Amino acid sequence: MKTLLINNPLYVATMNDEGSEFSGGHILIQDGVIKSCGPEQIDIQIDEVIDATGMVITPGFINTHHHLYQTLTRNIPLMQNQPLFPWLKNHYEVWREVTTEAIQVSTRTGLLELMNSGVTCSSDHLYLFPAQASSELIDAEIEAAKELGFRFQPTRGSMSLGKSNGGLPPDDVVQTEAEIQADTERLVKKYHDASPGAMTRISLAPCSPFSVTAELMRQTADYARDNELQIHTHLAETLDEEAFCLETSGFRPVGLMQELGWLTQNSWYAHAVHLNDSEIVQMGKQGVGISHCPSSNMRLGSGIAKIRQLLDAGVNVSLGVDGSASNDSCDMLLEMRNAMLISRLLEEQYWLTARDVLRIATRGGAAVLGRNDIGELSPGKQADLACFDMSGLSQAGSLSDPLAALVFTTRIKPVDRLLIQGKTVIDQNGSTMNESDLIMDHNRIAQEMLNRAQKRTGINFLEAGQ
Repeated sequence: MKTLLINNPLYVATMNDEGSEFSGGHILIQDGVIKSCGPEQIDIQIDEVIDATGMVITPGFINTHHHLYQTLTRNIPLMQNQPLFPWLKNHYEVWREVTTEAIQVSTRTGLLELMNSGVTCSSDHLYLFPAQASSELIDAEIEAAKELGFRFQPTRGSMSLGKSNGGLPPDDVVQTEAEIQADTERLVKKYHDASPGAMTRISLAPCSPFSVTAELMRQTADYARDNELQIHTHLAETLDEEAFCLETSGFRPVGLMQELGWLTQNSWYAHAVHLNDSEIVQMGKQGVGISHCPSSNMRLGSGIAKIRQLLDAGVNVSLGVDGSASNDSCDMLLEMRNAMLISRLLEEQYWLTARDVLRIATRGGAAVLGRNDIGELSPGKQADLACFDMSGLSQAGSLSDPLAALVFTTRIKPVDRLLIQGKTVIDQNGSTMNESDLIMDHNRIAQEMLNRAQKRTGINFLEAGQ
């Protein structure tokens, strides 16, 4: 039994039910699980000691909405100033060029960027399966996460409603319901681990109301219920989506989810910006979750989600960086800061505090992913934690409240130590990944995809769009 002691931290936020915080003290870890955690010093025989002097320690952050492949298509000039629907249509032409190598490399890049900002667990929403690419792209993501020692909950995304049938995506990136179901069953059988402390779990995620059929949505909800899986989709992101749902189904987005059997405790939604008061109450009563994506919502001009109202209604609120074509970063600390700041554009009664967003990024994330073994520093929980040295230039003068300083200030360096299952995956020297080679491969693939898309379509993606 290996024991690890983290000793004398500047400040610890446990995110437990009582919201306990303390200075000094210890965190004791045995075989990847937290054994004890508190302000007292302990004196027992230890295999390894980490001196956390000057560090703020939090549970590892949990990112609940991402499209990792989009790290290959950051800030393309044509799409820099476009709202969601034209932004999507133009990006589809580039995303049609993804390959297995592109998925492997972009997953490594995106996850490593998340880890550098303190993330220890993430979902991913991969719904794009071009006809010419391998059908096992999610396998490539899972293998990349394993290489990094990262806790991963990818979703088997899907699109079944192509352009010729009234959907938004090109026909050659959608699949039939039968193809989607067969691969879903394969992935769940091969990778899903429902046990406490699992490093890999599978969730299911039809893309959006404008890219999937009603049949697929119902089929997904039924299979997930029978197999105790979480389900995820985009919802109420823009007014264009609302208009599409009303025109094609006669329902607003939330009403459509109710009709399709999706307002359930195992469901969580990305964005949820355009909700009325009765819909918020309804979502709270049903115990659903949302992934708040403030940077993406600002980038695409989608609006400001009503997070305080959602929290007060009992909705499980988490945080997502969203894809790197609409953020364009995978930085959870930046996402927390933006979540707090954008709430301040509303009336003061709806403002979020630094501790609100820290809780959303930890306990909130665990809740929407259907987990109770991560997201807090308490005995019996997984030893996933992030350590931030607060002696840097950017934090000078902020130590009257070192925990809030993580949100109010910005960092110019990565997390100082990141542990997953009690194992150090990032320290002061960085990760074990050769980042120079990774970046070189990533930029090469991104350029190749763009070149192929321009040649195929004749579109000048380097020309700034309006």
